[in-house]
Amino acid sequence: MRRTNERSSNFGEIICKSARSWIGTPYHHMGRIKGAGVDCAMFPLEVYREAGLIGDIEVPYYTQDWMLHRSKEIYLHIVQQNATERPAVAGSDIETVAATTAAGSALPGDFVLYCFGRCWSHGAIVIEWPLIIHAVVQHGVILSDGEKDGMLVGRRKRFFRLTGPPATAGGTDLRSRARTAARQ
Repeated sequence: MRRTNERSSNFGEIICKSARSWIGTPYHHMGRIKGAGVDCAMFPLEVYREAGLIGDIEVPYYTQDWMLHRSKEIYLHIVQQNATERPAVAGSDIETVAATTAAGSALPGDFVLYCFGRCWSHGAIVIEWPLIIHAVVQHGVILSDGEKDGMLVGRRKRFFRLTGPPATAGGTDLRSRARTAARQ
């Protein structure tokens, strides 16, 4: 997978369009089906898969409250295998990253990971920072302010970028979709 820090703005548009199409999908632990049910881990995986940035990723079973009882960084590890952390955030004191730093580095389609409990355990897709889309228990997939909405206020966060599609054996990848979108 190509993992650089540069990306066409069309990639971000495609990702955001896909993410918006999930709004209203109910919350369902470990669900991955648009309109039927999804959680905050599977939602970004499915959006990035739909956009052609990643292939199918098998996620091992996890309990709904795993982050409260374990310190193993399950979610963070999967994200780090498939995305590049934003330089403006990486290497900084993650505990004190200012909103202005995040706003300067987060682009539409980027991924933000929040710390809940003992681990990095809640993911969202940036629409235009601080506007995000994420899956929330009792609400499903919703738009939120990534800085000011209830459960996110004061949370530590890290930003990542997925920048290129995996090698494909013949189907349509994100680059060809981006070229098509640019022509329209």
